Amino acid sequence: MYMSTNSLIVIVLVGIIAGWLAGKVVDGGGFGLVGDLIVGVIGAFIGNWLLPELHIQLGGGLIAQIANATIGAILLLIVIRVLAGRRGWGGGWGNGWGGRWGRRW
Repeated sequence: MYMSTNSLIVIVLVGIIAGWLAGKVVDGGGFGLVGDLIVGVIGAFIGNWLLPELHIQLGGGLIAQIANATIGAILLLIVIRVLAGRRGWGGGWGNGWGGRWGRRW
């Protein structure tokens, strides 16, 4: 399988945009450039698999790719948050030592 440089750039841009949008929608402020890219690319795979299985077609083009990837990334973040529970990220990656350890009573 041959992938051109242009298609790789499109995948990366779609992943970054979708990951950033998903981080805004699912109680967070984004996860940095690399984190948004990873969440967005994985979300694109989820969205491109799940939406056709549910007989949902968003059309073609770049906007539809971003929408598919964002929906998949949102679902991915929801599943991760449910599985991680309260021990996971409380509102983003930056709350590592916050939460119950950082509270003053």
